[in-house]
Amino acid sequence: MAEFTHFNDQGRARMVDISDKKESVRTAVAVTSIEVDEEIYRKITHHEIGKGDVLSVAQVAGIMAAKNTSDWIPMCHPLSLKGIDVSFDWKLEEKPTLLIEVSVKTKGSTGVEMEALTAASATALTVYDMCKAIDKGMVIGPTYLKEKTGGKNGDYSRIDR
Repeated sequence: MAEFTHFNDQGRARMVDISDKKESVRTAVAVTSIEVDEEIYRKITHHEIGKGDVLSVAQVAGIMAAKNTSDWIPMCHPLSLKGIDVSFDWKLEEKPTLLIEVSVKTKGSTGVEMEALTAASATALTVYDMCKAIDKGMVIGPTYLKEKTGGKNGDYSRIDR
């Protein structure tokens, strides 16, 4: 059973002291998706959304979100990120679905899982925001950690469930 380290002796929340943790290269990849209707898919792929280039704006939003995760998630440490990549792919089966994958990298004393997950979420939310005038029925998710490397607990790779 994992020990909960985010509580002080009084049982109150605290930010964990990582000053004694060894620095290492750490990476994380998070994935999410947003299901859209045919009209939104066509307008995104033909650059016809009135607010601008949806994927470019969403990509920048994801990068900004990764860089600012500690402002959003109370117990996250501010990190000096060394690399962030947001990529897209379309799955065109039942409904058009934009697949979003975010990779984040740092060299530090704590992992970047939350930065990758926050970036993926902000990317999808930005797509929603830019397209909601056409259809508010878009569906975001699932959002999950695909893999991570580095740190005391070692590497992780999600096995699809």
